[in-house]
Amino acid sequence: MTPAYRAGMLLRSAVESDLDRFLPLLVADPGCSTVTAESYRTKLASGEYRLDRTWLAEQDGDLRAVAVWWGGAGSAAPQALDGIFTHPAVGTGPERTALAAELLRAAHTAFGDSPSYHVFLPGDWREQPAVLAALTWRQQAARQAGLTGELERLRFEWRPEVCPEPAPPGTGLEFAEEPDDEVFVELFRRVIAGSLDSDSTTGAAKVGAEQQAREDVAFYRDEMLGERSWWRVARNAAGELVGFGLPSRNHSFPVVGYLGVLPEHRGHGHAESILAEITRILIAETAPAEIRADTDLGNHPMAAAFLRTGYRNSARRLVLSAD
Repeated sequence: MTPAYRAGMLLRSAVESDLDRFLPLLVADPGCSTVTAESYRTKLASGEYRLDRTWLAEQDGDLRAVAVWWGGAGSAAPQALDGIFTHPAVGTGPERTALAAELLRAAHTAFGDSPSYHVFLPGDWREQPAVLAALTWRQQAARQAGLTGELERLRFEWRPEVCPEPAPPGTGLEFAEEPDDEVFVELFRRVIAGSLDSDSTTGAAKVGAEQQAREDVAFYRDEMLGERSWWRVARNAAGELVGFGLPSRNHSFPVVGYLGVLPEHRGHGHAESILAEITRILIAETAPAEIRADTDLGNHPMAAAFLRTGYRNSARRLVLSAD
C-alpha cells in the first residue's frame, strides 16, 4: 500500500521487520483492553490480523503510533478497527488525537473503506475516570477520521457452571431446519419492520429491506463460522411461521447470531423461546465454555429475554462507524 506523509510523519502499513518495534506499544489499557502483543501474535498466526492491515506512524525513523484492524481469516478487506496506540513520547495532549486521526484517515484511503471501530468496555464505563481518559482521545480521533456514528451494545454471556440449560418457556413453538436460503431472506426482510436492531434498520434505510435481508443471510452463511444446518425456523401450533433463530460462532466463541420475530407475532414471549432453542443447539453442538451475544442498548425487550434465559450482562461494546 502507498505510504502517506504529513509534516515529516510517514504513515504506512507494517512489514515483518516492524513486528518487534510495534508490539511493545500494544499494551492493554481501560480504553483498549482486547489488543495486546500476545493477542496480536495469536491473531496474526490465524490470519485475523495482517501486517498490511496494521498501520504505523513513523517520524525520523521513530515509531509514534500504531492502529490494528481485524478481519476474518481469508476476508478480502479489514472488517473492524480493534485498537489505536501511541508512543509515550507523543504525549497526552491534542497532538495525540490529531496524529491518531491522521493515521486512521491514511489507512481508510488505502483500504477504500472506513471499517467500524469496536471498543469493549465495562458496564459502568461512564463512571470510571481511567476508562474515560483512555477512551476519549480514541473516540475523538475516530470521529475526526469520519467514524461519527455511535452505537452502544450490551454484551451477554452464558456459562454452564453458573447458568442452567434453558428449558422451553412453553409458548408452543415448534422448531425445524429450513434448507432454503430464500425462506430466511424473506424472514429477515419481514422482521426489519419495527425492529429495534440498529444495524438491520440502518442498512435497510440505505439499500432497502430486500437487499439488506440478502446481505444478512450471506453474512451469517458465508462469513460466520457456525454451521448452516443449525439455523431454525419457528412455527406456532397453527403451523404459521412466527420467527427464526441463527445459532452461530465467531473465531473465538459460539454466539447467538441472530433471532427475529415477525411483527404480527411479537409480544407473546416468542423471542425468549427462540433464544432458548438457539442456546440448546449451541450447547449440543459445541459443548461451550461460554456463549456470547450482543444486543443494542435500547433493545429492552431483547435484553430482558437474555436475562430471563439465564444470560448475564458482562460488558458493553461501543461501535463507532461511518454514517
